[in-house]
Amino acid sequence: MAYWLIKTEPGSWSWDDQVRKGVEGWDGVRNHQAAKNLKTMQIGDLAFFYHSVNEKRIVGIVEVVREAYPDPTDATGKFVQVDFKTVKPVPRPVTLADIKADPRFAELPLLRQSRLSVMPIDDASWTVICEMGGVSA
Repeated sequence: MAYWLIKTEPGSWSWDDQVRKGVEGWDGVRNHQAAKNLKTMQIGDLAFFYHSVNEKRIVGIVEVVREAYPDPTDATGKFVQVDFKTVKPVPRPVTLADIKADPRFAELPLLRQSRLSVMPIDDASWTVICEMGGVSA
């Protein structure tokens, strides 16, 4: 199993929207590196659900339930989407400031490639962030 972080603007698609829907396709990704990450995801992989813009915090966890397939919002046919299922909220949302303050995350893509919307999270960072957020593994 691999771990990921997916970013969304809560005004466009929020954690509450994800919870209400249950399973939803992650469409609209147009960055080639982020799209490559979507193509790498496998069923059962987990991802942190991150509210960007003003909140800048991890608020939930989702699971890949359908691997990459053509994104119907992409007229060019070059990009893909992945379906995510809601797993659980993060009881104590982990902020970007919390992550920046911890030297263990110095190499985390969230800090090194801050504009990337879909990124891998290493196993050790996943565990620590879950602990910070009060998530039982």
